[in-house]
Amino acid sequence: MSKLFFNIIRPGINTTIQDLGRNNYHHIGLPSSGAMDKRNFVIANKLVGNNLVEACIEFAYQGPLLELVGGNIVCAVTGNISFKILRKNLSKEQGICYKSFSLQEGDKIDILSTNKSVYGYLSIKDGLIEEKHFGSYSTNTKAKIGANNGEKFNQNQKIIINKNNENYEIKSLKYINSKIEFIRIIKGTNFNYFSKLSQNKFVSDEYKVSKLTDRMGMRLEGGKIENIFNTNIKSEGLVKGVIQVPADGKPIIMLSDHGTIGGYPKIAVVISADYDRLTQLIPGSKIKFKYISLKEAQNLLRLYDIETENILNQIR
Repeated sequence: MSKLFFNIIRPGINTTIQDLGRNNYHHIGLPSSGAMDKRNFVIANKLVGNNLVEACIEFAYQGPLLELVGGNIVCAVTGNISFKILRKNLSKEQGICYKSFSLQEGDKIDILSTNKSVYGYLSIKDGLIEEKHFGSYSTNTKAKIGANNGEKFNQNQKIIINKNNENYEIKSLKYINSKIEFIRIIKGTNFNYFSKLSQNKFVSDEYKVSKLTDRMGMRLEGGKIENIFNTNIKSEGLVKGVIQVPADGKPIIMLSDHGTIGGYPKIAVVISADYDRLTQLIPGSKIKFKYISLKEAQNLLRLYDIETENILNQIR
């Protein structure tokens, strides 16, 4: 076992290990899981010279307080995050997001909070030592699979780190997390289950993100969506970003750890190009939706991927 590790002094609210997720297991009830904000995840890895799929530490709202034991490392934090570096000599440094930095043995990193956002990422050069479950390190706490035996981290646990190559040039990126006016959607497979009035109100009305939101799903508060068939459907497969409408008429957006089947009618699906920014909406945030075509959604995803690649190429 590596003698290089983080000792967890404070675990944070929902600190887990994530990579880009696991594919092709929906038939046995396992969603893809993985990083909620994939753009910030891959930027974190690029900043420390990792393969873009290397597992990172994901945290929500308040992050962990970690003490480094057993050596020195290079790491980076991405997202809209407030954090401090507490040096072994008792000096304190204000953390800078989107810039790699070194930690020496005995140093601590204190990830205080996300700022008007939900998720952030801590990458470590050369990655972490964990076991893959179904082809991925991603932790799914509902299914109890992934790193750390499928659990979020707790106080006094250890996060084992691969031995770092300390001869690494510090890199940075000038980046601001963008916001969008609308969350764009395509029509769902049960779109015709809803009245014309409800179909139109769904994009004309404003919704609010509920406090009942986690890695599985995002509940919305707002006007009731009327199901004119007044019934559910036979359970069928779900995808990330699909918007279900239960009997109370209050929409639920399925997120990365969603169940793989469901019996509520589906009015729409959030396009993949808007998913990262959707997941960063804090409770109380207002959402407006906009219908677009499938072809438009495919083109927007291609553009989003190109934009992400251009951002990665700006890291120096």
